[in-house]
Amino acid sequence: MNHKIKVLFLANIPSPYRVDFFNELGKYCELTVLFERGTSDERDLSWYNNKFDNFQAIFLKGKKINRNTALCFGVSKYLKRDLFDIIIVGGYSTPTGMLSIKILRKRKIPFILNTDGGIIKEDSKFKYLLKEHYISSATYWLSTGNHTTNYLIHYGANKENVFTYPFTSLLEKDILASPPHDNLKREIKTKLDIKEDKIILSVGQFIARKGFDILLNACAALPENYGVYIIGGEPTQEYLDLKNNLNLSNVYFIGFKSKEELKEYYLASDLFVLPTREDIWGLVINEAMAYGLPIITTNKCVAGLELINNNENGFIVPVNNSNILSLKINEILRDNSVVERMSKRSLDRIQKYTIEYMAKEHISIFKSILYKDRVYVN
Repeated sequence: MNHKIKVLFLANIPSPYRVDFFNELGKYCELTVLFERGTSDERDLSWYNNKFDNFQAIFLKGKKINRNTALCFGVSKYLKRDLFDIIIVGGYSTPTGMLSIKILRKRKIPFILNTDGGIIKEDSKFKYLLKEHYISSATYWLSTGNHTTNYLIHYGANKENVFTYPFTSLLEKDILASPPHDNLKREIKTKLDIKEDKIILSVGQFIARKGFDILLNACAALPENYGVYIIGGEPTQEYLDLKNNLNLSNVYFIGFKSKEELKEYYLASDLFVLPTREDIWGLVINEAMAYGLPIITTNKCVAGLELINNNENGFIVPVNNSNILSLKINEILRDNSVVERMSKRSLDRIQKYTIEYMAKEHISIFKSILYKDRVYVN
């Protein structure tokens, strides 16, 4: 096959890391991306990346559903056997994704289902059958790692047709060559007016799912020279009240920061904590590792389960357990040699989790599917 592979990818919104990935993937194939919506109700317009340099972006017209999805009947005209060599449905849980799966199944057109991650739950029979129906309808599946693969198989995927790729939001240039020096940390701390000796960073929206209340409760058992910085927006009253009730003078709520502003906080920090109650991936884990940070997250964070090895580059802790969280924070931060060792391991582990490598792995998978044999790209 001498021509460039023609690829159709259905996505919900043009989030920055997806657009970066599509631009990289478009270097290797003739790529068309269908977006359900141009924006999400959850994001400021400045967040988006609309530089579609290496692919054709088409925004479908449809009825808005929820905060970042839509039902777009116009997708039907693109789901035809002869238009594309590879068709990827970017998720089975959006209205347009479900509609696309129904259309492709009816037309007996092979397609790939992409899944960022997944956590097996004790579903009701109806919910299990619903997930199984849409997931098992695919011909091939893209998985972000072992836990996602197990999730897909649980809902009907054929293990032989599941392909794994490194899921990330990082470009090669985003990953440090080595852990930041102490002098650089001190300079940035001075610039940011950070007074504490050790810095714990967490990033995310102030919603119950992120588990920041668990982190605040854990802070009550931490030394006062540990500063805890939670970045991601305006805290709701319950978090302000919890901070005051626990008398946490060393906890700081920081509003939204741009990528460049956030970089300084990553560089100034000694440990990254994501006490999430559920993240089907959690790209902030990738980003923190790119700055050489040890990581603590929960057993409900798929990125953590795939990228963190206990006592090597961090710890996986039980969800909703502030006592164990505080113990593990202390275990890392009380010994500088532990921080240094884990920092290096995080950087080693994240090296191949780049958008450039992710795009090459996708092309390798596409060729494997089209040629009926594995073709790996170095």
